[in-house]
Amino acid sequence: MKWIEAKVFFESDEPSWAMEIISDIFNELHTQGVVIEDPISDPHEGWGIEAHKPPDYYAVTGYFPENQQTENRRQVLEEKLFNLNGQNNLRTKVVYQGIDEQDWANSWKKYFKPQKIGNRIVVKPTWHDYMPDPDEIILEIDPGMAFGTGTHPSTAMCVRMLEKYVKRGDFFLDVGTGSGILMIVANRFGAARLLGTDQDEMAVTIARQNLLRNRITAGQFNLIVADLVNGIRGKFHVVAANILSEVIIVLLENLSEVLSEGGLFIASGIIEENKDMVIKKMTEQGLEILDMDVREQWAVIVSRKNVSGSIHFQD
Repeated sequence: MKWIEAKVFFESDEPSWAMEIISDIFNELHTQGVVIEDPISDPHEGWGIEAHKPPDYYAVTGYFPENQQTENRRQVLEEKLFNLNGQNNLRTKVVYQGIDEQDWANSWKKYFKPQKIGNRIVVKPTWHDYMPDPDEIILEIDPGMAFGTGTHPSTAMCVRMLEKYVKRGDFFLDVGTGSGILMIVANRFGAARLLGTDQDEMAVTIARQNLLRNRITAGQFNLIVADLVNGIRGKFHVVAANILSEVIIVLLENLSEVLSEGGLFIASGIIEENKDMVIKKMTEQGLEILDMDVREQWAVIVSRKNVSGSIHFQD
């Protein structure tokens, strides 16, 4: 099978906004994986020793199979980008490239090197060697077509909050788990039981492989295909969601059904200009804002629920 690599080069006054909204377009087109290239990221701050040099440009790349739907996908992509051009001085250019199956399966790997994403957590791809410092905790990850490598600033910020707030014995829920990185981090800092949800069946498969690869036994976790928290039973001490701002707003409508009394909600993937909107929704839902961090135009917000509830884990 042949595949199409669609790379969107862009310039914008708000690059974080542009990265999020272009990634969202690719997700709507059901592309297999999205790669973000950010020239602003600092390769010397918190990166592993094998980190690659950042690119010279902003770009978002998606992959889709070459078939009867290819032309329609290209047309929809270009129309959506055309309608966005001019917002926040956005300018875009799309470059297409046909690639073979084997090249498609490995093309994104060049973007994924060992990287320190928290105070102690280092995410290492399975195909790289890495010599850790004595206090570092290594996560072995195969993201499987870029369902989440941990390299995005929002993921690193979320990891730092998990390091700060997860306690031994906590029950942990990861909404939109992707490659399962946050579940593995929660386990390393003492979470007793883990549940991850994702709309994508392949992401759930990849996450399961990564948890087992990191010596988390099948009895310690569960992964299900679900839309946010729909169908989830039970209460959790910590709920994390590293997803789009607009999706977090929707999630907050039903969050109380899965968050225990005094439980913490860690929301990331929020572009800075949307943080006040998310905070407003959190407070409307009775959550107390505990902590917040803003870096590289992305925000993570920690809030706490102060209503009664019970705790049990969904089997």
